[in-house]
Amino acid sequence: MATKDFLAVDLGAESGRTIVGHFDGEELQIEESHRFANLQIDVLGTVYWDTLRLWHEIKTGIAKAVRQFGPPSAIGIDTWGIDFGLLNAEGSLVGNPVCYRDARTDGMMEAAFEIMPRDEVFQRTGIQFLKFNTLYQLLAMKHHAASADPFSGVASLLFMPDLLSFFLTGRKGAEYSIASTSQLLDAVSKTWDLKLIEQFGLPEGIFPEIVPTGSVVGDVTSHLVDEIGVVGTKVIASPGHDTAAAVVAVPAGQRNDWCYISSGTWSLMGAEVPSPVINAKALACKFTNEGGIGNTIRFLKNIMGLWLVQQSRKSFVEAGNELDYATLTRLAEEAPAFGSIVDPNNESLFNPTNMVEAIQDCCRRSDQPVPSDEGAIVRCCLESLALCYRQTVEELEEVLGKRFSTIHIVGGGCRNELLCRMTADCTGRVVVAGPVEATSIGNCLVQAMAVGELGSLADIRAVVRRNADVKTYEPQPNPQWDEHYARYRALIS
Repeated sequence: MATKDFLAVDLGAESGRTIVGHFDGEELQIEESHRFANLQIDVLGTVYWDTLRLWHEIKTGIAKAVRQFGPPSAIGIDTWGIDFGLLNAEGSLVGNPVCYRDARTDGMMEAAFEIMPRDEVFQRTGIQFLKFNTLYQLLAMKHHAASADPFSGVASLLFMPDLLSFFLTGRKGAEYSIASTSQLLDAVSKTWDLKLIEQFGLPEGIFPEIVPTGSVVGDVTSHLVDEIGVVGTKVIASPGHDTAAAVVAVPAGQRNDWCYISSGTWSLMGAEVPSPVINAKALACKFTNEGGIGNTIRFLKNIMGLWLVQQSRKSFVEAGNELDYATLTRLAEEAPAFGSIVDPNNESLFNPTNMVEAIQDCCRRSDQPVPSDEGAIVRCCLESLALCYRQTVEELEEVLGKRFSTIHIVGGGCRNELLCRMTADCTGRVVVAGPVEATSIGNCLVQAMAVGELGSLADIRAVVRRNADVKTYEPQPNPQWDEHYARYRALIS
């Protein structure tokens, strides 16, 4: 076949990119056409995403790609989960989308359980309880509303990738993978849980039709054709949730003895299963059932991932130490092993003013030596993550009743060789790291499938295996990891 171009818009918590995938039916080559910052903006105590700036940058990236390669065959958009924009009947934004790290959802989970018991919410949705889930954001809007009806004038709720697809096409919908993160979807029927929505007093009419992952949303509007030159380009409902896109690009074969970590700001660790796993063990272990391509389920746990290192670096920079991530990793490698550790999911680490001080305070409160230099701080973060991964894979095996011999780490975090080695040694599993660009690769290849160039998820993964740059880490047994893990389990108990 002739080479076709597919354009992935990939938005993360720190940055956004437009990436062009050149696909000839066998090989996929990707090129970045534009990169830009994504910032959380605090206005009078509320934390927002600068959505219109993101839209401007996306248009800039598409235009650059068109000038360099010509119009792509298709465009797909992926972002983080949970967050959304509200539109009025004319299709204009009703306010700016709020960031999930905003404090407005504090206390909302507890308030929700007075309306519907926690167990029932999980039984219906299968979703991990995180205080920033869409459900609690909407309840926070009601709780903090200045008027009796905070949804007055709201016609539609669109999750971030769907909102940006709407800007491209003028068509509304809720792509399945991103909608599944909301805790508003029936996990079994894969449709909006109207009883839950009604019981929480939310307006049923604002939730758009669920759109299957990999379906065609529509054509780019004529206005944008004139503005950025995307003639004949289809917009595809690629996996809107970046983790769903990344899992598509796990270079796994036919054996079903693997699990994955999508490693970036968050670490999302889990397994691909055919149907939701909703039982007492899954609830107790804080697993979630999120949607994947082909109606698969990503049975996983959300772990506070390299956010710990990212925010520690921010604290170092603010203190006058401009250290890049490679230098920080080298310093961590040189620091003494098996030192102080933290629970990566500790609430105090979610969005602290100063991450270094927050980590030091956690160590102080748990009667551990307080790490003081950059290497010790970052080593603490990385060892804590490796220990959390071991806990998670053991829980995953217990809930699913099977053993996983391989952990695939995909996404930007797989470039951290120290963390990959720690994960292999700590868990006793083979770690296969790569591809780094799993999210964009998955996004592009789902687009290729949507326009008929690939037939199945198995076909996509065969392409990834042929093209992926991966590194394998064999576990090196060390009894000190077992002792460290025992301390970790005591810490989090």
